[in-house]
Formats: sequence, C-alpha cells, structure tokens
Amino acid sequence: MSKRRQHAPEFKAKVTLEALKGEETAAELASRFGVHPTMIDQWKCALLEDASGVSERG
Repeated sequence: MSKRRQHAPEFKAKVTLEALKGEETAAELASRFGVHPTMIDQWKCALLEDASGVSERG
C-alpha cells in the first residue's frame, strides 16, 4: 500500500497561483505538476477562503 504524498506549502502556493492566473486548465496544470486536478481545485478554494481574512486582520 502506498502512502499519500505530502506537498510543501511553497509547492501548493506555486500551483495555486498558476491556477488563479487562468492561463491553463486544472488538467493541464495537474499534468505539468504531477498532481490530481481535484487537489488543485481544493487548494484554490482554500486559498480564496483564507485570502478573505487577510484584510480583516488589519
């Protein structure tokens, strides 16, 4: 049985920012970075949720 891969926060941020640019589809990014497209979508949603709190922290 294989273990799940754990990605560094820097890697997640890099992939997520590429996804937010919108120049490539999630499938294209997944192929390029070697992750599942669903993971990219989850990371993107998490970043957008957390980003809304940045302006609230003052």
